[in-house]
Amino acid sequence: MKLTKSLFIFAGVAIAMMSSCTASKSNLTASGLDPVKFDTTINNKPVKLFVLKNANKMEVCVTNFGGRVVSIMVPNKGNVPTDVVLGYDNIAQYADSVHNGSDFGAAIGRYANRINHGKIVVAGKTIQLPTNNYGHTLHGGPSGWQYQVYDGKQLNDSTLQLVMHSPDKDNNFPGNVTATVTYTVKNDNTLDMKFEATTDAETVINMTNHSYFNLSGDPSQAGTNMVLYVNADKYTPVDSTFMTTGEIKSVYGTPMDFTKRHALYETIGDSTFEQIRFGKGYDHNYVLNTYANGKGDDSKIAASLYSPESGIYMEVFTNEPGIQVYTGNFLAGKVIGKKGIAYPKRASVCLETQKFPDSPNKKNWPSPYLKPGEKYFSHVAYKFSVK
Repeated sequence: MKLTKSLFIFAGVAIAMMSSCTASKSNLTASGLDPVKFDTTINNKPVKLFVLKNANKMEVCVTNFGGRVVSIMVPNKGNVPTDVVLGYDNIAQYADSVHNGSDFGAAIGRYANRINHGKIVVAGKTIQLPTNNYGHTLHGGPSGWQYQVYDGKQLNDSTLQLVMHSPDKDNNFPGNVTATVTYTVKNDNTLDMKFEATTDAETVINMTNHSYFNLSGDPSQAGTNMVLYVNADKYTPVDSTFMTTGEIKSVYGTPMDFTKRHALYETIGDSTFEQIRFGKGYDHNYVLNTYANGKGDDSKIAASLYSPESGIYMEVFTNEPGIQVYTGNFLAGKVIGKKGIAYPKRASVCLETQKFPDSPNKKNWPSPYLKPGEKYFSHVAYKFSVK
């Protein structure tokens, strides 16, 4: 029997972990993670858990496997530190894409979201990418960067730099690409992320962070009571395979409208609306009002999320033209996450800043193309406070 690449990885991680000792309670992170359970080697590259903190004791844990944010600890309205993202508490589950395939917290590349039938045209040449989602290429393909190891270097207590050297033909994308992700935990309780990339041949780049947020701190329950705001008058509709149709439509008068803050449960169950049926909830790209004339304004709020239970309020800032709102519709109680919690359907909300899905095939949309001599730059900041 021929083992898949994923199974080889998983076996190697499991062996590495079995040989380790359980950390004492004093060695655990504030979120309860044992760094020893992330200390291993995958594809001959060292993997570990990096712990970032600010002066206010906000803590963010990141593994360089997939550039994944594993935990984010921020105070709730009772000043109790609260973990607000979904994920696993060991590297073995992250690496086992066969049984635990997920994008939890990942730095996605080369191309976040979907590309129609995996076809792109670069420098006049049609390229077929591997497909992995309803006949399309999703999040870079079956071995996207979320399943690869970044080179990690912690610059100081609050800053981590991850570097990906992606060779030409990585998932069949052209060009040798060097990408850098810089995570900074700021003293105003902001998790700031900067994505940068260069290439030696024309290619497409669209990076994002794929954290699954549950601001209540109780991911054993659905997160549909969270209150969402999206600073977008328009969105890009999808077909039944979640692929953008090329249209840009107004949100007004539809369940897609979050220009006025409201709880997700108020509209997510409207099965009479085709887009809710197609998305199985919300799984849609919004056209941000903060982006105009080819430039984004990351000083203005692109979106916000609020939990009435915890009082935790999160604002999102970005220079990107779009943001994907995904409400964890495919979680179904089968994924066992941190602290042994089974994540139910819609346990979280993802707010993924990005170029629009399938932009390489939509000529009038913001371009994802990157040429030699140019520099890709994407910025997102998640700012936490209490209301």
